[in-house]
Amino acid sequence: MSVNVEKRVDPPGDATHGEAAWALKEEIRQREGVLKQRRGFFMDAYRRANCHLLVEDDELVGFASTRRDGYILFLAVAPRVRGRGYGERLVAEVADENRSVSCHARTTNEAALAFYEHIGFEVVRRIDNYYEDGGDAYYLRLGDDSSLRERLSKFLR
Repeated sequence: MSVNVEKRVDPPGDATHGEAAWALKEEIRQREGVLKQRRGFFMDAYRRANCHLLVEDDELVGFASTRRDGYILFLAVAPRVRGRGYGERLVAEVADENRSVSCHARTTNEAALAFYEHIGFEVVRRIDNYYEDGGDAYYLRLGDDSSLRERLSKFLR
């Protein structure tokens, strides 16, 4: 069975896929207890961000919303398609457009931390009470090593 995966972009000011992104984020929140943002916060941030999207047979299966400085506000991949390299591909899109890539992840989100470490992110610092619910976070940054960019570039092909 052939799967058609298309890359799309919602540039800042365009929220064409905002509702689909919200629905995917909420699916993940309900299943995994992460991505706990309020709707107003999420939609406002989405509208201001550059959003890389992966659409599989007309269904949004992943997205990365980023600020101009390469900071990833949201990264989400549908649970049913994980393991196909979509998360890496989204981060590679961000790395291709920015000199640096960074993000925050909950200290308790072991899956996210393992993913980020796997592709070369390093923990810069821990921030207590970072999240609205009092949760702690790690601030992570993709290493500056050029080989990391080369490694991620294979996901852009």
